[in-house]
Amino acid sequence: MFSDEDLFKARVVQLILKKEAKAALEVLSEHYRVSVPGLRVGMPKRSGGKAGCYVSRSKMIHVASMERLHDPFVILHEFYHHLRTHGGKHIGTEKHANRFAQEYITAYNQSFFKI
Repeated sequence: MFSDEDLFKARVVQLILKKEAKAALEVLSEHYRVSVPGLRVGMPKRSGGKAGCYVSRSKMIHVASMERLHDPFVILHEFYHHLRTHGGKHIGTEKHANRFAQEYITAYNQSFFKI
């Protein structure tokens, strides 16, 4: 049986896969009671070929391409960085961001939401 939290996570992944990343970020932000981050295709200078990054100063998630815009792992990983940034200081780690994203993807893969 799925918990409400698992169903929520699966739904967020489904939104991203359906090319509704902005809606997914709105749902996530409401759930965690944080501001909605911006979302932009195109990486800031000196991003080193990454798939995505979060810039705390602008509260903006950047993704490298349109393809990455619909990649749940990238969107969720960068949202974790938004979630864990307080007063301009990031207090999370890459390992935890990866785990956060993977939990959502696992919930989706085990759900009936699959596209």
